[in-house]
Amino acid sequence: SASVDADDDTWLVTETSSFQLETTKHFRPVVSAILNLTPDHLNRHHTMEAYGEAKAKIFAAQTEEDWVVLNFDDPGAWELQKHGCKAGIVPFSRKKELEFGAFVKDGKIVIADREKTVEICDLTDIRIIGGHNVENTLAAAAISYFAGIAPEVIGEAIRNFGGVEHRIEFSGEIGGVKYYNDSKGTNVDAAITAINALEKNIILIAGGDGKSQDFVPLVESFGDRVKHMILLGRDAGIIARAADEKGFNRYSFAKDMDECVAKAAEMAVSGDNVLLSPACASWDMYPNFEVRGEHFKKCVSRL
Repeated sequence: SASVDADDDTWLVTETSSFQLETTKHFRPVVSAILNLTPDHLNRHHTMEAYGEAKAKIFAAQTEEDWVVLNFDDPGAWELQKHGCKAGIVPFSRKKELEFGAFVKDGKIVIADREKTVEICDLTDIRIIGGHNVENTLAAAAISYFAGIAPEVIGEAIRNFGGVEHRIEFSGEIGGVKYYNDSKGTNVDAAITAINALEKNIILIAGGDGKSQDFVPLVESFGDRVKHMILLGRDAGIIARAADEKGFNRYSFAKDMDECVAKAAEMAVSGDNVLLSPACASWDMYPNFEVRGEHFKKCVSRL
């Protein structure tokens, strides 16, 4: 990891994994945040309880002077405060208007502290698609506000943010067919989020290192959104068995990404969305999810 020349005035914004948090003793953020608690990394943590305990270490060394931002709409994340949380709890919710925290009201993102309620931006200012990105924006706004950043500055940042690479990243349109790179969707929950965001007419490319996950919830999320699934990678057969179990038979296999994209392009019609959202890690075929996403985009550009 990169070294940082930090002094007492430096702010460090870090995404800290459950693997890293497991071994922390003195890690004390000024503001910490837990966005959700869904099954992932169970090949390491084994149980959801152990995974939750690892995530909860993010606030273990925080004091009453600090803040922890928690997803009020996610029972798993919200209940993690039972692990001895001393920091002030800031809830965020896109479903319920709160007396304190970040929430949606009258089509706007607002934050209520102990003294006042301030408007941050309109929901229509959020340029990244999907309800989950409303949650992400609420969390980011809460983190920033309770770190002392002015509401108008937060609003401006939201209006200017166009998304990150490899997360439901629009990667081109050919003959009315749109292609999306969600290579960062390395677990079932992330892939479901991408499917929900695109909503309909999806040809899904999935598969890779499945990390001992249950893929039945992935198939259950398809509804009438996913028209066809193309599978690649080591655990493609495990996903296919989950599809069989739920009576979804519109799937096929491909040996590599080139074949996946070629097959998708062949069957897609105008109005369809070809979505790479593997629900799996990339390590069986690629050094990381970024290289997988870049390969997908190269395959699309060759079309």
